[in-house]
Amino acid sequence: MDLRVDQPLWLLLLIPIVIYFVWTWKKEKKGFRKEGRVVFFLRLLAIFCLILGLTNPYLLLPIKEEQVLFLVDRSASVQGTDNQVTSFIEQSLTSRKNTQLVGVYTFAEDFQSEVALTAGEVNLPVFTPMKAPGNTDIARALQLATGIVETSKATRIVLFTDGLETSGSVQDELLKIAGGNVTIDVVQLERVSSEDVAITSFETPPIAFEGEQQQLNVQLEATTNTNGELLLYENDQLLSREQITLEQGANSFTFRNASSGEGLLKYEVQVVVSGDGLIENNKLTSVTNVESSPHLLVVTHVGNHSNIPTVIDQAAIQTDVIDASALPFDLSNYLRYDAIIFDNVPGHAVGEQKMTVIEQAVKNFGVGFMMVGGTNSFGLGGYFKTPIEKLLPVEMEIKGKHQMPSLGLVIVMDRSGSMSGSKFEYAKEAAARSVEMLREGDNLGFIAFDDRPWEIIETAPLSDKQEALDTILSVGVGGGTEIYSSLALAYEKLAPLKLQRKHVILLTDGQSAASGDYQTLIEEGSKDLITVSTVAVGQDADRALLESLAEMGGGTFYDVADESTIPAIMSTETAMISRTYIEDNPFYPIIYGDAAWTSLFTDGVPQMNAYIATTPKQTASIIAESEKEDPVLVEWMYGLGRTIAFTSDSTGEWSGDFARWNNWGDFWNTAVSRLLPAYSEVPFTIQKASDGSYTVTDPSGKSSFLEVAAVNEKGEELPVTSEPLAPGKSRVTVESDPGLVFFRVSNEQDAVYQAGISIPYSEEYKVQKPNTNKLEMIANRAGGKMLTDASEVFRTIDLKSSERQSIQQMLILAAILLFFVDITIRRFGFRQLLAPFNMKGKKKKTVETTASTSNVEKLVNGKKKR
Repeated sequence: MDLRVDQPLWLLLLIPIVIYFVWTWKKEKKGFRKEGRVVFFLRLLAIFCLILGLTNPYLLLPIKEEQVLFLVDRSASVQGTDNQVTSFIEQSLTSRKNTQLVGVYTFAEDFQSEVALTAGEVNLPVFTPMKAPGNTDIARALQLATGIVETSKATRIVLFTDGLETSGSVQDELLKIAGGNVTIDVVQLERVSSEDVAITSFETPPIAFEGEQQQLNVQLEATTNTNGELLLYENDQLLSREQITLEQGANSFTFRNASSGEGLLKYEVQVVVSGDGLIENNKLTSVTNVESSPHLLVVTHVGNHSNIPTVIDQAAIQTDVIDASALPFDLSNYLRYDAIIFDNVPGHAVGEQKMTVIEQAVKNFGVGFMMVGGTNSFGLGGYFKTPIEKLLPVEMEIKGKHQMPSLGLVIVMDRSGSMSGSKFEYAKEAAARSVEMLREGDNLGFIAFDDRPWEIIETAPLSDKQEALDTILSVGVGGGTEIYSSLALAYEKLAPLKLQRKHVILLTDGQSAASGDYQTLIEEGSKDLITVSTVAVGQDADRALLESLAEMGGGTFYDVADESTIPAIMSTETAMISRTYIEDNPFYPIIYGDAAWTSLFTDGVPQMNAYIATTPKQTASIIAESEKEDPVLVEWMYGLGRTIAFTSDSTGEWSGDFARWNNWGDFWNTAVSRLLPAYSEVPFTIQKASDGSYTVTDPSGKSSFLEVAAVNEKGEELPVTSEPLAPGKSRVTVESDPGLVFFRVSNEQDAVYQAGISIPYSEEYKVQKPNTNKLEMIANRAGGKMLTDASEVFRTIDLKSSERQSIQQMLILAAILLFFVDITIRRFGFRQLLAPFNMKGKKKKTVETTASTSNVEKLVNGKKKR
């Protein structure tokens, strides 16, 4: 038995009171009469009782009785364990003590009493079927169990579960239980082994276009090798029935379907297996919002033919094919399309201005973009440092793996007065971009000419790129035009150098004031392996001369009408002579990544002949790469738009067996599907949270309040709980069985949005192992242990059982009585209080005296008579 107080601070009052009484005692000790001393100690005792009563004192009286509750999980994830649990409990009861009360309770999402807490004999009944076995709420079960027991008695809860909770948070509940009079032991349960096949995932595109070939991905989990049947429904109409063979573990299957019509499209997949353990996990639903058919733009170049429009599903995809020179300059003309494909298009045929507009269409408006390889594409197409390179998932520069030829490059650029303005700025930018593509150690020369050549950068190995760039960008214009002497100086500088490649790029917008023997100059230079390419800018350039120089010099002639294409041309030329871009050794690509791509190659990967070498960007997703680890198929998100790089070609010359492959059409249909915008222009967005709720948001920010209603496929309105999170944003919880639910979202401005949401079956029906870590955490935090031996259930509970008995009223009553006695003594004094007792003594003595006197008198009178 222990004496305890709830409010010990009241005891501090004893300090001044004791001091006061000690002082009083010392001062009045000699003056105290006997009754004064009695009153002093009575008053001291009364005050002590009163102060002790203020502290709310109580006695802890030991209790022998203990409580043991069996709390049994009977959700779907532990189906078939009833006999195991019953046997365990019955075996444990043989060790039960007479002082131990026992109760048996079961739970899933709900909580049920099987045997109420009793000190009597326990006979286990057949467990009552659970009303809602599709969820497990351990936290709620513990909360209700701790509410049943008497808190004054030591309690042990024996929890039978697999730890797979789908509702609530047991960690939060343990915080409330910790420090109380309850410990929790855990017995791990596991679903009785049976053959089971579960559909774990069914993914369809959230948004698709009318006629687009959609990819439907199904993931199944099987506990053993078996055979079955996979059924696919579209709007409740059977679309496909396929016999399947399942291996133990994960299995993947892919369907492809071209939708017709617009609006919400419901897909449902079912698996049928003989002797399946659970049928609740054999069906999943998904919803796709079908919009009008997509619009694709395929861009080609003169002399190049694209096979893409012929192999994609033309009935599903509206396709326009134009030449690069016809590309528009205005953004609005690109926003008409959902995706753009450049098929072997050189950068100089597009120009920087159009590239910039395309980059904005991809980044800010979600237009997809794909570049397909060929001799005029990627690095060979002059896309280095362009807006197109910025949006692609690869860089045009080759880094690290490839052996580069030794190089000498001399740029001969017109700086006459006619070049002034944007034309000259583009030319300098082009020269600078060429320098950036060179390696340290490559030989570079830069000659700017007007009426005479000016050797701005002497031909020598490049040691400081930044200095070279600054020098080129600082050149100004002025003077006439003299081509021959400038070209001759370039040949003179390159001729003695021992290099694998020596190249001159001549750029001018005019005609030379003097003639020269160009043929002899170029023929002599050819012996020293020098090549020359020429660029004619504007209408006044001597096209005939420049074209003949390029033809004699083994280079390329470029006729430039749009000056913004000059940088792309210079990049192309530099790339062609500075790098070995084309890899033309046949190989089998290595496939990675998303199931949208990998599902195409389930029957093997065809051989490919060639590709253009590039370098993948850091966050890009590589789908296919060569044996040299060069990317062949790469994708990533650039802003709102997805972009893809396919470094082989579409004609079959480079792509080899791919072009004769059965899935060649599906390959391009998949590419187009990946490029299509992944967002929808709707007034509201709906996203599912990890806790099963939905977050509804107005992305426009125009809504203050959102009203959400939900209806199932039967037309029944479902209970909806809506919690505002911010203006135009709410968290919504819907009570619904698995299946399709339709949301209606509206705001105060009468904007309305309808969407279909697929609610899957409960996590309870998934094939999964017990959460042993969570079970150990429950036992550790609640002072229990993991049990495997039934005899340990009724072991001694370390917690003390005790009953609290308050003595506050007794102390206060005692103080009152003591004060009453104190007042009485001080009022009447001991003599007066004891007077009645003294009077009785006096009367007795008087009677005795009178009696004696009478006797004497009798004796005297008797003698007188004699």
